[in-house]
Amino acid sequence: MVSPTSEDKPAEQPEQPTESAVPAAAESAAAESAETPAEAPVEPAPAKRGRKPGSTARKTRTVELTLTVTGTLDGEWQAEVSHSGSRVVQGLRIPAAAVSRAAAELHEDISKAIESVLDVAREQHQARLAELEAELTKVKQALADLQEG
Repeated sequence: MVSPTSEDKPAEQPEQPTESAVPAAAESAAAESAETPAEAPVEPAPAKRGRKPGSTARKTRTVELTLTVTGTLDGEWQAEVSHSGSRVVQGLRIPAAAVSRAAAELHEDISKAIESVLDVAREQHQARLAELEAELTKVKQALADLQEG
């Protein structure tokens, strides 16, 4: 009889993870990373001279300039200009047509708001014109009656 030798025995191999074990390990690692935010170490870029890489525009200075346009239903418009809190121009009369043109140039919403005010003023002026024309007709009739007599 032949005695078994180490050559005849299959060598014991370390256990390899089975196919089902590998995905389970990957799934548990994925679950852990989903629960906590991934913090990959980010190496800062070497400091460069000049502007920041994301900034292509120059930093602009802002100027505070306020234009206030006020109007009445009679159609009288005035403008005031303030610079950094102090008035530069005050009580400057502006024609209604100029206000309408300027509003149309600025924005459609501004134009609509100002045009609605101007429409009300136009209606009031037309009503006043009709009253004055009626009064003028009465005065002309009274003058004509006086001259005939």
